Amino acid sequence: MRTHSFLKVLLWSSVFYVVHMTPSQKRTNKHSHSERITGMSENDGKTLHRTKRGWMWNQFFLLEEYTGPDTQYVGKLHTDQDKGDGNLKYILTGDGAGSLFIIDENTGDIHAAKKLDREEKSLYVLRAKAIDRKTGRQVEPESEFIIKIHDINDNEPKFTKDMYTASIPEMSGVGTSVIQVTATDADDANYGNSAKVVYSILQGQPYFSVDPETGIIKTALPDMSRENREQYQVVIQAKDMGGQMGGLSGTTTVNITLTDVNDNPPRFPQSSYQFSSPESAPPGTPLGRIKANDPDVGENAEIEYSISNGDGSDMFDIITDKDTQEGIITVKKHLDFENKVLYTLRVEATNTHPDPRFLQLGPFKDTALVKISVEDVDEPPVFSRPWYLIEVDEDAKEGSIIGQVVAQDPDIAKNAIKYSVDRHTDLDRIFNIYSGNGSLFLSKPLDREETPWHNITVIATEINNPKQSSQIPVFIRILDINDHAPEFANYYETFVCENAKAGQLIQTVSAIDKDQPPRGHRFFFELVPEFAVHPNFSVVDNKDNTAGIMTRRNGYSRSKTSTYLLPIIIFDNDYPIQSSTGTLTIRVCACDSRGNMQSCSAEALLLPAGLSTGALVAILLCIIILLVLVVLFTALKRQRKKEPLIISKDDVRDNIVTYNDEGGGEEDTQAFDIGTLRNPEAREESKMRRDVIPETIFQIRRTAPLWENIDVQDFIHRRLKENDLDPAAPPYDSLATYAYEGNDSIANSLSSLESLTTEGNQDYDYLSDWGPRFKKLADMYGGEDSDRD
Repeated sequence: MRTHSFLKVLLWSSVFYVVHMTPSQKRTNKHSHSERITGMSENDGKTLHRTKRGWMWNQFFLLEEYTGPDTQYVGKLHTDQDKGDGNLKYILTGDGAGSLFIIDENTGDIHAAKKLDREEKSLYVLRAKAIDRKTGRQVEPESEFIIKIHDINDNEPKFTKDMYTASIPEMSGVGTSVIQVTATDADDANYGNSAKVVYSILQGQPYFSVDPETGIIKTALPDMSRENREQYQVVIQAKDMGGQMGGLSGTTTVNITLTDVNDNPPRFPQSSYQFSSPESAPPGTPLGRIKANDPDVGENAEIEYSISNGDGSDMFDIITDKDTQEGIITVKKHLDFENKVLYTLRVEATNTHPDPRFLQLGPFKDTALVKISVEDVDEPPVFSRPWYLIEVDEDAKEGSIIGQVVAQDPDIAKNAIKYSVDRHTDLDRIFNIYSGNGSLFLSKPLDREETPWHNITVIATEINNPKQSSQIPVFIRILDINDHAPEFANYYETFVCENAKAGQLIQTVSAIDKDQPPRGHRFFFELVPEFAVHPNFSVVDNKDNTAGIMTRRNGYSRSKTSTYLLPIIIFDNDYPIQSSTGTLTIRVCACDSRGNMQSCSAEALLLPAGLSTGALVAILLCIIILLVLVVLFTALKRQRKKEPLIISKDDVRDNIVTYNDEGGGEEDTQAFDIGTLRNPEAREESKMRRDVIPETIFQIRRTAPLWENIDVQDFIHRRLKENDLDPAAPPYDSLATYAYEGNDSIANSLSSLESLTTEGNQDYDYLSDWGPRFKKLADMYGGEDSDRD
């Protein structure tokens, strides 16, 4: 520990002088007696006095980390007014007063009560004053002073990181900077060498070095190879006191990694490789893997494989596996053991990312020899062609040979082969094949117009090994022969105007033919021999597969002939020549002056010749309106009809309809419509029945009145016949009212209104002869007890 005798401060007493003009006083750094300064002013000639302070001190210094047995003495405060009689009291305030710094109020001695640390606080500002104990008056104004803590080397250097990580490319030159480390010292850098740090390397030599002042780590050896050693651990020391003995130190660890550069070419571990492949291996089949070793890593170790030369360079290929950096040898084309059994390849491995700095070391590639042997396998038969095309005439006879397919065993054994047709491609079994020689023949006749092409599959199979088989498509084209006659291309609706002139074209006809001659169609048109010279029309061949129908006279009359039939013969030009006869129907029509058809119907002749088109339309509208009125009238009459007396159509029993109303006699005209009975003509308006719902509206018909001087029997017979022929009559017996009894009937009236007075005098036995329809009437009036029944 340093002595602190030099820290003591001597307080010099001073003499206070009364000064009239002393608004403020200043301190000085010297301790001296009072000095009187006298001067004359030019204005008033007064004498000026300056009085110095009576107590002053320099700043105090205190050593940190004091560990002595007694408290550390700091200094002493004293004023020249202190007579030593204990009348003055010294008071200390400010930073640490009373806790860190203690003053003796009688003597003014200051002591440090605790151990101080400069790194926590380097200076303390305090204030001191002297007070008269009796009066409590300050004998000296309060003054400020500073206590500075002197540094000692009590802190070791500390690095900013406990561990550093760095990397540098391998093969770097000597002196290449790797990383800079930094250490700091908490001691005072302005006082002594306590904070002066020096760097040194404790571990990592001779590979690396460190700059003692900057802490920069550099390489110390040339051409360090990552492949030999990749990781290095370097320990750096930082020591204060400028690295001298007794200085404090701290250390840190730096992990240095050498990064890879492409300084190594690929190398095959062996000079040759041997592989084998069956001759049946399809293209793309992998045969084996080879690999060239490269001690580099990452993209520096990426390798590209290729076939440089050899007799199998066109039969095999090699690709690079990017994951494993291996070369995969594959089959490029189909192999044939019978053709070649051994292939030789020269494979080259090259780095894809060479480093130009190391090209002087040599080429970054390597080669190896690869031998591939082909193994024999039992192969299926091979056809002489990849597909076959056979042409056959459609009139070829059944059993005739149309073509042949050829296949053979490619193996050395040359096994025998049999042929067959895949029936899934020939469901109709039109074709067949001789199993021994592959000749195709017909089993059924052909029709080109129905199926112009046939696509079948032929199978070739080894007799000794049926599992070995192959198939080939056979396309059979059916050649056309002229077996169809030409005919009209369309159905022609031909007409000729009544006012047509001779030599006028009325229709152009064309023809079609299902056949397809190689030179195209050529058709000829002419009239049949019986109509070679037709008096009304002629046929002109246009030489372009069409013909024109021409008129041969002026004017045609619908009233005489409304339709003409013109037979035309159509020939083709193929062999054998085919022909057909088509009949052209020509109608005679009325046309306007421009030749536009107006009407072709014969009914149009009944219309007045002078009627215009507007008049014909008006007449047609009137007819339509009348028909609509008739239909509406009929529908209204149907709505007024009563419900049928008998609902069930299946009830075929005799029925008597009872109204349970006898009426009020002949005088009563309210119960019944007597007028209907007296007017038979009203009953003739409709033949519709009231007891059934009709399904069809029949045309209203009127019959001649039958009530004028005719016999009742004839009248009833006629009505009976009409009912029998009426399609709307029900299929069961019913009571029919005929609404008229005739004149001078021997039976008088059949009405129930007069039956009570005439029943005894009437004879109705003849009703039994009128048939089953009047059986009910005969039973009612013919028997004696009919009324009671």
